[in-house]
Amino acid sequence: MSKSLARVRAALSAAGLDAEIREVGQARTAAEAAASVGCGVDQIAKSIIFRAEDSGRPVLFLTAGGNLVDDARASELAGTRLGRADAALIRAETGFAIGGVAPVGHLKPIRAWLDPRLLEFAQVWAAAGTPRHVVCLPSAGLAELTGATVADFVQD
Repeated sequence: MSKSLARVRAALSAAGLDAEIREVGQARTAAEAAASVGCGVDQIAKSIIFRAEDSGRPVLFLTAGGNLVDDARASELAGTRLGRADAALIRAETGFAIGGVAPVGHLKPIRAWLDPRLLEFAQVWAAAGTPRHVVCLPSAGLAELTGATVADFVQD
């Protein structure tokens, strides 16, 4: 088992969750992940990471698979201009590769926001630390589990 997947399992266990983790082959996009588990694309919780221009630290926006982050709204919530987070920053701060960034189990604490669309489902699926693994999570308690603030930051 990869270190990244093990960190996700440990974070879920520490939160008292016995969540289902599936190996799905390639699931780098929300559409691929949804097809692999048989759910709608909006039931996929995408982890979108930006770089805060004032601090250089990453910030996380968990959004429904069919939604796109509105840069201006996201920047307003973060209180700083947001830029592109490169693979090295994402790996160093979260411990995950792009395409496998889980909502939990990060190496370092990360400021996060949660798309309210995800709360409309009983359960959602998210990357589980690798581009080949996904985890099923109950949407109730998702904000608490991830430390995210529920806010509207998606494009209309």
